Amino acid sequence: MRFTVAIDGPAAAGKGTISRAVADRFGFAHLDTGALYRAVGVKGGDPVDAARGLTPEDLARADLRTLEAGQAASRVAVIPEVRQALLDFQRGFARREGGAVLDGRDIGTVICPEAEVKLFVTASPEVRAHRRWLEVGGDERQVLAEVRERDARDMNRADAPLRPAADAMVLDTSEMTIEEAVAAAVAQIERLRG
Repeated sequence: MRFTVAIDGPAAAGKGTISRAVADRFGFAHLDTGALYRAVGVKGGDPVDAARGLTPEDLARADLRTLEAGQAASRVAVIPEVRQALLDFQRGFARREGGAVLDGRDIGTVICPEAEVKLFVTASPEVRAHRRWLEVGGDERQVLAEVRERDARDMNRADAPLRPAADAMVLDTSEMTIEEAVAAAVAQIERLRG
């Protein structure tokens, strides 16, 4: 059985947490596509060469969840050649036997427009910045500024801007617990899965 769940949204909206929970619930494989871009960003050197030569070891680096890695990912994600180098990998993963959940910024709009389920997970910039600050620390006002900067870069890039797919269910997690957000996602998948 091939069944693809595309989960998009901005940084710290909860898409990774929801994606992992959904994958576990349904026994689907999970791919955090942001990790691909984070790995390319932190690898250094020419980003296109880094994308083409990505290894499993690159995806296992301990520093992929840092604020710096997130900023680096956003910078390399605007390079069309980097996006193209990672496209086939993501599409192949999405159509694997047994089902797949992919989370990122352009899964439902570019990578898997044919996905059986599309969710767009979002939250206010202030809520997302607070979540990120709890994760990485530092100055919370600076984290908010970086979240807004990254949103602007991701939403305004020429190639595959961050936006919900026309047929995506928008899930605003600003006032939701993790359990409520996961339950809403699971309910939508069960409804569309039949």
